[in-house]
Order: sequence, then structure tokens, then C-alpha cells
Amino acid sequence: MTIDPAHPVPPVLPRFAGPEQIPPHVPKALVRSIGLTVGEAFLAAPHDFMARLHETMPPIFYDVNEFCNAWQLIKHEDALFALRHPEFFSNEGATPFPRDPDDYFYFIPIEIDPPAHRKYRNIVDPIFSPQGVLKLEGLIRQRANDLLDEFVDKGECEFTTAFGRPLPVSVFLDIMGLPQDMRDTFVQWAVNLLHSNDRATMAEAMKVITAYLKQAIAEKKAHPDEGVVSRIAHAAPGGVPLSDKEVFGFVIFIFIGGLDTVFATLNNIWLWLAQNPERVQEIIDRPADINAIVEELLRRWSVTFSGRVVAQDVEMRGVQMKKGDRVTSILPACNFDPEVFPNPLDVDFDRPRKTILAFTVGVHSCMGGHLARLELKIALQEWLKRIPRFTVKPGAKITYRPGGVVGPKAVPLVW
Repeated sequence: MTIDPAHPVPPVLPRFAGPEQIPPHVPKALVRSIGLTVGEAFLAAPHDFMARLHETMPPIFYDVNEFCNAWQLIKHEDALFALRHPEFFSNEGATPFPRDPDDYFYFIPIEIDPPAHRKYRNIVDPIFSPQGVLKLEGLIRQRANDLLDEFVDKGECEFTTAFGRPLPVSVFLDIMGLPQDMRDTFVQWAVNLLHSNDRATMAEAMKVITAYLKQAIAEKKAHPDEGVVSRIAHAAPGGVPLSDKEVFGFVIFIFIGGLDTVFATLNNIWLWLAQNPERVQEIIDRPADINAIVEELLRRWSVTFSGRVVAQDVEMRGVQMKKGDRVTSILPACNFDPEVFPNPLDVDFDRPRKTILAFTVGVHSCMGGHLARLELKIALQEWLKRIPRFTVKPGAKITYRPGGVVGPKAVPLVW
């Protein structure tokens, strides 16, 4: 339906949860409860778990859990269709984050479908476009080496806190124009929001983030700078300034999206590198192929999911989805579709180029996708120059956080 982002109203959309709230049109034969993001089998080895879905689940099934029941898409072709057709699969109301109904806002631009979506993307595209992020290359390389200087001679580090978190988050805060000394606090807020299936914990995290960002926006309005927060606060597409609700919804969405995804991706990849020294040497020996290497690593270690709400009744593979149903594209599983990526768990730097879904596709493709690729490329280049051989610390037990961004809690390394 048509919405007004300047005057947001909570959408009247059902959020069914649990086995007692399965819509009558859902066939019992397609109902499952797989423990996605929270179950013991998932947390033991998340990517292996999602790859096995192609062997253990129908192409489309209806997952039931205590947080939110939803159709699940695991085929690459099906996810491409859903992500590219907002007329059937809408983003309005699709995000899982709780909001105060008396102070409601839309997450912008993720919850704004075309054609209004484009005016918001145009505000930040100059920064996050391929050409825009290349301007950050020197900064990213400098930050990577500054971090390496702190531990390269120690012979060990806990990767997630020494490099995996501070590199992308520090670059992100530079782009946003937010203070570096709040980095770890911001990350903890994001963890509480993204890695908890307890809606009370999520709501409290949202409350704290909201209060901070409203203050930050007010400061940028009074004292403009070159950062993204200031750019959004002073934006006037078509000569019309954004409303306070639009500014806030835009800033908070980018804030949440920028704190965890690349962090988790780096953690997954460095764990794999530490366990596969022969592949590390292959990367070192193929410097001209770094872009293909980055794409394959992003395919193999995708970390997010993409939710939608059915906007009008639609049929896929004979499955009837009704208006108001929720749908999740399990993006890592889609990147393991054996019909598109043969031997999908293998890391093959010579794969024929196919569309990977690490950052979704279509009008709602991730704004930070180009930045993430550049950060991963530079991280590999600079780390491997200085620490070409490393392993997981003997005796370390790798565990994973539950939640909608998949990655290990800690990756202790030695060299």
C-alpha cells in the first residue's frame, strides 16, 4: 500500500509465532521447525547446516518458531525472484526490530518500496557507489596497518576484537561522522539488537540506540560536517527537506546495518583461512585474481537473511502464499544451491561468475556492498603481507552467536 514516510503509521500486519498460529492455507506437509539462527544444530556449524537444507528440506517450506513463523526460500532462483519483485514481496513491515508504536518510524530505505525508495538511495549513493568507496582505499589500508602494528609482533591475537571488529566499524564511523571512542559501545548495542531472540532485550537496545542517534542528529543539524549522518540530516531531495521521522529512520537503519555484517564476514573468513593454510598460500600466489577471490569468499561465507511480506497472493513452485504472509530468503543457503554452484561447500576461486546473494539484489540491494568488498580485499592484502601463516590457537573452542547475522563469537589466532 502507499505509505507516507514523513508521517509513519505502524502497519497492520500479522506476526504469527509458534505452532498454534499457523495460517489455515499453509499445508501441514510443508510445516517445519528447524531452529534457524538459534537451534543447537545450527549453532554447531551454521553454514554446514544451511547447506544441508537442500538435502533435508523442500525448496519452499514454512518454518515455525516462537519468534516469527515464515515461509523460507532456499533456492537461488526463488530468492532472486522475491528480491527483484517488490510488487509481490514488499519490504514494508518486514524488518524484525521492535519499535515504540507511539514514536513509530520506518527503516529507510529498506522498508520503502519503489518508486519512493530511489529518492533516499540517491542521497547516499555518491558515498557508497563503487567510485565513492574507492576514495576510502587509502584510509582503509592505513587503518588495517595501524591495527596490525598493535599485535603483529606478539604472535597471537583474538581476531574478532583485534581486527575483525575495529577495521570495518572504525571505517564505518569515519563515514558516518560518529565518534571512534564509542566504537565498542555501538557494537554491543548492535549485538543486543541483532543476536537476541528476546523481544524485550531487542526493545531495550532499540531504546538506547534511538536516544543516542536523536541526540547525534540534533548535533549534526546544528554543526554540519561531511559525514553521512549530517548529509541525511540536511538532505532536501527535490528541494523538500526530509522530515525528522525520515531523517531518523534513515540514520538508524544505516547505523544498525553498518556495525555487524562485515565484522561477522571477516570473522568467518579468517577462521577458514586459519584452518586452510594451503588456500592462504593460493591467495598470496594469485594477486591478480583478488576480486574473484573476494566474490567466492563472500559466497561461501554469507552471513545474513532477507525478510519480506507478501504484498499480493502469489504462487511459487505450486506453493500458495497469501497476502500478509512473511517470507525469508535464507541467503547463505541460496548461495549453496547446488544447481547454481556445484559442490557449493568447496571454495573455488575459478568458479564461473554467477550472481551471489551475500548483499541481496534488486532495488533493496545492500548499500554497503561495494564498501564491504573493498574492505575484505584490503584486509586480505594487508594481513597476508605481514602474517602469511597463522592457525587457530590450540585448544580453542569455536562457538557462534544466535541471531540474524552469522559469525563466530571469537577467533583466537597464533603465528
